[in-house]
Amino acid sequence: MAIAGGGLAGLAAACALSDAGFRVTLFEQRPFLGGRASSYEHPGTGEVVDNCQHVLFRCCTNLVSFYERIGAADRIRWYDQMTFLEPGGRASQMYASPLPAPLHIMPSFFKFPFLASRDKLAIARAISSLVFSPPRDDTRGFLDWARALGQTETALHRFWEPVLVSALNEDLDRVSVFAAAKVVRDSMKSPTARLMGIPTAPLTEVYSAAGDYLRARGGDLLFRTSVELVRPQTPQLALQVAGREEPFDYFVAALNFDALDRILPDLPESQPLRRQIAQFETSPITGVHLWLDRPITDLDHAVLLDRTVQWMFNKSRILSRFSSPAASSDQAGSYIELVISSSKTLVEKSRGEILDLALAELREFFPPARDANVLKSAVIKEVKATFSARPGIEAFRPSAATPWPNIFLAGDWTNTGWPATMEGAVRSGYVAADAIIRSAGRSSDIARPSFLVRDLPATGLMRWFT
Repeated sequence: MAIAGGGLAGLAAACALSDAGFRVTLFEQRPFLGGRASSYEHPGTGEVVDNCQHVLFRCCTNLVSFYERIGAADRIRWYDQMTFLEPGGRASQMYASPLPAPLHIMPSFFKFPFLASRDKLAIARAISSLVFSPPRDDTRGFLDWARALGQTETALHRFWEPVLVSALNEDLDRVSVFAAAKVVRDSMKSPTARLMGIPTAPLTEVYSAAGDYLRARGGDLLFRTSVELVRPQTPQLALQVAGREEPFDYFVAALNFDALDRILPDLPESQPLRRQIAQFETSPITGVHLWLDRPITDLDHAVLLDRTVQWMFNKSRILSRFSSPAASSDQAGSYIELVISSSKTLVEKSRGEILDLALAELREFFPPARDANVLKSAVIKEVKATFSARPGIEAFRPSAATPWPNIFLAGDWTNTGWPATMEGAVRSGYVAADAIIRSAGRSSDIARPSFLVRDLPATGLMRWFT
């Protein structure tokens, strides 16, 4: 069987199907794995950089299970505290208390100095609504919903923007309240759900373990090779690859929606799927990588308030090659990554303009950066980073099944129930794998009926509302 796409969706499907006894051939147009969660040697710096910083949370049960499956779980560092920084450097920490979920974050939340009492009460009211009476459809936009619920402008800009724009990669006026509720409920269902994981190695190095896993089970990885067209046939379909046709029993298109549109056959059966694809829009992410001649902070990561840059990741402290005592003593400088989600205003800006903006803001939050010299820098724009979680899009997210019995879809944009996340991508790969196994009548060959891992169990008061 064949899979197009070496991102998380394709890798999850490939590893699952290999475990089920299928001989898998995976086609990837790039020379490395990971898709939009990948790393490469940046030509301007000679450094290996991630295309953007990716994080996960403990509620991402399928992603965590995937890391365990491929032997990469030890490359994730977990954090139980989140720091919010104001310009000038004042810090506030969010952490769990012994209170039952969803009250476990309330003691630290109510201590936040960057929010007034009326802001906190408004936020608590909105959280209660999202947790205890979530919306049944996704037709409403979050900003309109939040203002109708009495959210203050400070609450919107200093709490909801950092939380939701980072999680959903879309502006508040374009985020569906349905998607916002998913983020809030899943992160608050237990004290462990909100633990944040950050890879301690470049992303492609993490996902190369999946390539090794696949090869060890007889699979083939074909890099710099694209599927150009799929021709539905029975009993075998045909893929056009490098100008020639190759037969396969099954095919998983683990591609983004625009790439899928290019390989669909020009047949009447393709039209409903094409109409679904036409409803999708994308939203960009920009990453700014800075190598400085000195350390500027002891924090591993921080949420930055009131400015364009939303997150700081101190890669010198996070990456394993920097974080050992021996490496730290030899590393006089620091490597910082800054992330701007939903970076529509930066798409047309030049590299120099973005660097100037990022450095100016970095120096507001971290005074030692004012005296630091930039040794190297890189700006990476992922213009089509994720699909837009706008109101109404849920109705157009396709299932794994297609009009053809031996062709299936995977990707974080398909109907996973999750937003555009690494967890959603892995879930889609597992769903496609399960569908193929059912189609092939091989469910008895595996130890469990589904590769999908159950959601993180709710605890405390959340047990009554999930």
